[in-house]
Amino acid sequence: MKVIIVGAGIGGLTTALRLHREGIDCVVHEQSEQTTELGVGINALPHAVKELAALGLLDPLDEVGIRTRELRYAHRLGPVILRKPCGLDAGFAFPQFCLHRGRLQGVLLRAVRARLGAEAVRTGHRLTGFAQDADGVRARFADRRGGEPVTEHGDVLVAADGIHSTVRSVLFPAEGPPRWNGVMMWRGATDWPEFDGGRSMIVAGGTAAKLVVYPIAEGRSIGTKLTNWAICIQTGRPGDPPPKRQDWAKPGDRAELARHIGRFRSPAVDHAGLVEATEEVFEFPMCDRDPLPSWSHGRVTLLGDAAHPMYPMGSNGAGQAILDATSLGRHLAQCADPVEALLAYQDDRLATTSEVVLRNRRGGPENVIDEVERLAPNGFSDIDDVIEPAELEAIIASYAQVTGASQQQVNDPPRSEA
Repeated sequence: MKVIIVGAGIGGLTTALRLHREGIDCVVHEQSEQTTELGVGINALPHAVKELAALGLLDPLDEVGIRTRELRYAHRLGPVILRKPCGLDAGFAFPQFCLHRGRLQGVLLRAVRARLGAEAVRTGHRLTGFAQDADGVRARFADRRGGEPVTEHGDVLVAADGIHSTVRSVLFPAEGPPRWNGVMMWRGATDWPEFDGGRSMIVAGGTAAKLVVYPIAEGRSIGTKLTNWAICIQTGRPGDPPPKRQDWAKPGDRAELARHIGRFRSPAVDHAGLVEATEEVFEFPMCDRDPLPSWSHGRVTLLGDAAHPMYPMGSNGAGQAILDATSLGRHLAQCADPVEALLAYQDDRLATTSEVVLRNRRGGPENVIDEVERLAPNGFSDIDDVIEPAELEAIIASYAQVTGASQQQVNDPPRSEA
């Protein structure tokens, strides 16, 4: 069997490693001419780290990321709503990582090239079309460097080409643009003095105005960390057309951002100084798409953001793509008929990810902050005077159950690959 993967992001590269582990031949085509390490911070929860550890990547993750110890939910005016231990500190068998999206992609890319060969990832190839029949699937690529068009033949085509997926647009031509929830995100990262021991993540504020701060790597000097921040502000109405194309590398409007910094109080970290010290600021509208009725069409299927783009709530975007890769690899290895394998993969993953997409529209686990700010818009002195702790825990536990984050047990070690 040979699998053609479109897209060399986190989902596509993890899929390549998983297929290689299962003994399945694959090749990755990426439209960018260079695989640069774009993006800012992301989180990998223990159930996703488990799958990366099974691919022999735990040590490289430690080299580029931070093992998260605590997650703190807070009111946008500063009072702490809830503290939750993370990863090993919460009793999981695997850590939670905060890390730079591009550096994670770099870890995956280096592993793919080391294990599958230098030609396993072919850059500058933009998908222009595909066709399938009983014998396989043919994918056509334009060479962005001006070379001759390329046709690749395989048994399966996996589209891991993101929220603006070419394959998805062919399978569902009437879908239209992504759905914007009215929130604009500004993001950046810079070296900054570490806070709370250098392993804590802060989420302050709800859907209308949110501040997120966490370290994603060691800093260049003692006592500092490369610190990621995000400010998310409701500037439009849910369902309005996105004001801009979602692009991880879109420069941010600092003047617009400056209007919103004062909406937050953050006793643990000087968020205004952190933003001011950041050299590069990026912005993009928070977008998703409606869940699909199907992903797999014959020998063609979708994966990651191409299948289920979701709002960045609950640290699940990259994690769900990693779980997709695990499921797809398992079903392709176990089923002789590629078409049946893709349907089994769809049955395994579609309902779960659709529910995560819809839950994230309602705030995901961060809905605890929305609820507290609804009850106490001007802050509070004691959270027990606002809401029962059991109610907060129930919101988070319900979300974890849906995403699979609560299912990974301490006594469930991975099989590793060198």
